[in-house]
Amino acid sequence: MDRGMFDDTTSEARAVHNRVLRSLGMEGRMAMTFELSDNMRATVADGVRHRHPEWDETTVEREVLRLMIGDELFGEVFGKDRPGR
Repeated sequence: MDRGMFDDTTSEARAVHNRVLRSLGMEGRMAMTFELSDNMRATVADGVRHRHPEWDETTVEREVLRLMIGDELFGEVFGKDRPGR
């Protein structure tokens, strides 16, 4: 494990964190992961809406997808045109 991620965390706090994650079990950790992913997608969508208030929801969702999967894969699926262009 990369210890650099925990440079500002005491070993006691890290132990508590690990115990809590273990107590959630696989199902709980998966649910937490999906919730974090949903929250990230919503935050990205809010940012796109803020930058482009004139875009409809379909265009916003396509731009969110482009930002998440990258230009190369997006271009393979949807062509070279970026959303809103």
